[in-house]
Amino acid sequence: MTAMAVVCALVALVALCLPLTTTTKTAQNTTATTRTAETKAEGDCEAPEKQTLSPSSADGDTIRKIKDREGGKRKLIVGVDQNSYRWGYRNPNSGKTAELEGFDIDLVHRIAEDILGDPDAVQFKAIPTNQRIPAIQDGSVDMVVRTMTINCDRIADVAFSAPYFKTGQQVLAPKSSPVKGYDGTLAGRKVCTAAGSTAYSKLEADQKAGELPADTDISITVPNQLDCLVRLQLGEVDAVVTDGALAASQAAQDPTVELKGDAFTAEYYGVAMKKDADDLVRRVNQILVDYRKDTANGWQASYDRWLSATLGKDAKKSEPPAPQYLRTS
Repeated sequence: MTAMAVVCALVALVALCLPLTTTTKTAQNTTATTRTAETKAEGDCEAPEKQTLSPSSADGDTIRKIKDREGGKRKLIVGVDQNSYRWGYRNPNSGKTAELEGFDIDLVHRIAEDILGDPDAVQFKAIPTNQRIPAIQDGSVDMVVRTMTINCDRIADVAFSAPYFKTGQQVLAPKSSPVKGYDGTLAGRKVCTAAGSTAYSKLEADQKAGELPADTDISITVPNQLDCLVRLQLGEVDAVVTDGALAASQAAQDPTVELKGDAFTAEYYGVAMKKDADDLVRRVNQILVDYRKDTANGWQASYDRWLSATLGKDAKKSEPPAPQYLRTS
């Protein structure tokens, strides 16, 4: 087990109740219904990464409630990971507080700076992979910035920003393993995925379709994807399937493992928010536009700092395409 895996710990999720008036709920439900109709009109989720709203810097009800929090709680409440190396993790060398660092964390600070005028006006909540959507729906967090793939199932439950990163599912296994990639070499092998992840959904669907060996054991799931690396290190599983971007960071943590084969999907990370938080979605999309244009302190600078060592200096393969938005009338 690596030192980083040892220091990574799960922080309890604490619910935050944000009451809404009946009038506001009615208006928001109407908006959500309209957006659902727009989504279906846009191709019935054939391209989930395009099912988002156009950018705007205007404050709406959701943003005003964030700004009006009382008792010193004027902070953006964000669900993040705290044990994904270079994405969202606690660096034990950063001081007594072991502050959260990484590519996702940089984006959170940028969003807080734009909305609240202070990059540190953030309350981080570490949440496991399978609790990302529930945390948004029950109001525990304003948003989730946690290597969360935009897909058709999820956009039925939460709203996403435009994509901020491109990746794909990939296999991670020991260097000495006979596993060669996402192919027949997984036959008879135990494969670990995070519960509620797109990796597990893909494996389950492919096995039912006969595209993954029937005797590949995909039953082993964990709350957080880093737990799969620990299972791999302990010899409890033969391989891990997760996003290639995360797998590359795990390989950097443990030099005895490596990526096997090419990515076998194309996926996009997005910031997830409540379905009725239209103004927040639009604001985040505007922030992302500005963040990608900022060559000095934006997306590219964050990539260079955190990810170039594991994914390569050329960021083009990880940069999402120019965003496309739902038509609005």
